[in-house]
Amino acid sequence: MQVKKTLFWLQSGGCSGDTLSILNMDDPDLFSQFQSMGIDVLWHPSLSILSPKEQDQQIDDILNDRVHMSYFCLEGNVATGPDGTGMFDTYRGKPKKELIQALAEKADYVIAIGTCATFGGIGSYEIDDMGGVGLQFHHNNQGGYLGADFRSVKNYPVINLSGCPIHPKALELTLNLIVRDLPLELDELNRPKIYYGISVHNGCTRNVSHEYKLEDTKFGEDGCLFFNLGCKGPTTRASCNKYLWNEQSSKTRAGVPCFGCTRPDFPMPKPFFETEKIAGTPIELPEGVDRAQYLAYKDLAAAAAPEGLRKLHNEKHKK
Repeated sequence: MQVKKTLFWLQSGGCSGDTLSILNMDDPDLFSQFQSMGIDVLWHPSLSILSPKEQDQQIDDILNDRVHMSYFCLEGNVATGPDGTGMFDTYRGKPKKELIQALAEKADYVIAIGTCATFGGIGSYEIDDMGGVGLQFHHNNQGGYLGADFRSVKNYPVINLSGCPIHPKALELTLNLIVRDLPLELDELNRPKIYYGISVHNGCTRNVSHEYKLEDTKFGEDGCLFFNLGCKGPTTRASCNKYLWNEQSSKTRAGVPCFGCTRPDFPMPKPFFETEKIAGTPIELPEGVDRAQYLAYKDLAAAAAPEGLRKLHNEKHKK
């Protein structure tokens, strides 16, 4: 007999921004997506109408194997503060982190929704009393709250869907594979390669400016934002310029630098709109690029920029 596919979504140390993002899913919408995949949503803090008593009973049923849970989604990081007690975020008077651990052990698949749940995100640095950690990572370091060796009932590590907020397509693509028991290839940060296998730089409409080192120095121009204005597009893996936000645009297409919100070190303790440099060259280079080769190539590229493109760029900079 086929087991019914069920999803339980728990909110922890977060802002609900990931939920707001997936509610923008369109054609089909979120509810139609769940219906087409045959997923019964047991609980979602923004969508469900169960009373507190009914929710308590449902959680008891899951933990005592009376209700099967296929997918456990956590939005927000696991709060371990203050001083490791976890009492900043509670359920039934106990640290919610204990409930998170118990539910994770019952799920066929555990899915971390957003950068807070995946890598810790906001509230995860030493200066924060919250003590937030990701489910299986703390920034770049594997381990997190559940530990590096954690595996779900279906023998998967935590599936990390990073983003601040998550892109709806990341959830859609992932669920479409696992509900059909199709292979889900993960990268070294446990993120599905189907969405996180390319960089934000891929598909950016400013790529030609990047290749010829035509740099923006202020907002409102049409050059590359990487060299001066802090764009993390070449160092961030996500499909924002493949699957556009609201099927319309992306940060870089709108002239806003990529913040690197899918990265494990987000939010970085440094200015968003400023590129850190050494001797005029960005400290952080695109993935897989050798610094010496980059310096030589970029000097040649700037000199080789087509005259018409260079002239247009210079004219716009004068305005």
